[in-house]
Amino acid sequence: MSELYILGGGTPTPTPERFGSSYVIKLDNHDSQIMFDCGPAATDKLVKAGLWPTNIDYLFFTHHHFDHDVDYPCFLLCRWDQSIGIENTLNVYGPQPTTKLTKDLIGENGAFAHDWKARVNAPTSQQVYKNRGGILPRKPPTIKTDISSKDKHWINPKDIIAGDVVSGPTWKVSTTNAEHVQPYLDSIAYRFSTNNTSIVFTGDTQPCDSVINLSKNADIMVCMCWDDQESMNKDKESSGQCSAEGAAEMAEKAGVKKLILSHMGKHISTHGVLEKALENSAKKYSGELVFAEELMKISF
Repeated sequence: MSELYILGGGTPTPTPERFGSSYVIKLDNHDSQIMFDCGPAATDKLVKAGLWPTNIDYLFFTHHHFDHDVDYPCFLLCRWDQSIGIENTLNVYGPQPTTKLTKDLIGENGAFAHDWKARVNAPTSQQVYKNRGGILPRKPPTIKTDISSKDKHWINPKDIIAGDVVSGPTWKVSTTNAEHVQPYLDSIAYRFSTNNTSIVFTGDTQPCDSVINLSKNADIMVCMCWDDQESMNKDKESSGQCSAEGAAEMAEKAGVKKLILSHMGKHISTHGVLEKALENSAKKYSGELVFAEELMKISF
C-alpha cells in the first residue's frame, strides 16, 4: 500500500496544530520517496512521521513563499550530513528561483557553506562520517550546473514552468499554472500519476480552470483552504486563495474522488468555524472530504 503523508497542513501563521506546507508520497514498490514543498519544520515532521531525509530523492516546490520553502536549508544540510556517499542524487524542481536559492544556500559561497566545509574537514566530523559508514575523503554537497554532464552530483536543482512534465522511475508529474500572487512569484500546481493513482497538489491558488483541468478524475486533490468563504469575502482575502467552499467546487467540477483540505488558516482551524465550513463544502462536493491533520498518513 502506498502512502501520502501530511507533514505541514498550515499557513504562514503558526498555530499549535499546523504550520506551513509539506507532503510526502511513499510508494509501495520501494521507489524513491517524493516530497512536495518544504515548509516550517518539514525535516523534523518527516522524522516524526517515521520517514528519513536520505530516502527523499525528489522535491517539488509549488512556489517560494516561506511557508513552503523555509525548511529547505535544514533539509538539504540534514540529508547531506546523514548521507554516507551512496545515496541517490536529490532532484529538486520548482519555479524560479529554485536553482538560485539552492546555490545561495549550499554553493561554494552559499549562506551555509561554513557548515559543510567544517564537516568535510574537521577530524571529529570525519570520524562521525566514517563511523556512519562513509569513506574519506568526504565529498561536499556538489550542485549540478552542466545539464549535459552524466556525472553523479549530490543535488540537481532545476527551474521549471507550468506545462513541464517530470518523469520518475514509475511515475510522472504534470504541471499547470496556479493563480496566486503573480507576477511577484510564479506558482505551479502538480499532478502526480502512477499506472493506477493520481494525486493533485494545488499549492496556493484561487479557484481556476487550469487547476480544475489538471485535476480531472484525480483520485486525491490536496487543496489549499485559507478560510471559510464568508470570512474571506468579509475580510477581502479571496484573491489568489481558496476557501473551503472554493476547494469543494473545484474538486466537484474536476470529478475528484477525495478532497483533502490543507493549508488551513488560523480562523478556520477553530471549532465552530471549521464544522460550518466543512458542512458548506459537503453541500458542494459529492466525494470524500478530509481536513488535514499534521502527521496524518493516508493510504492509497
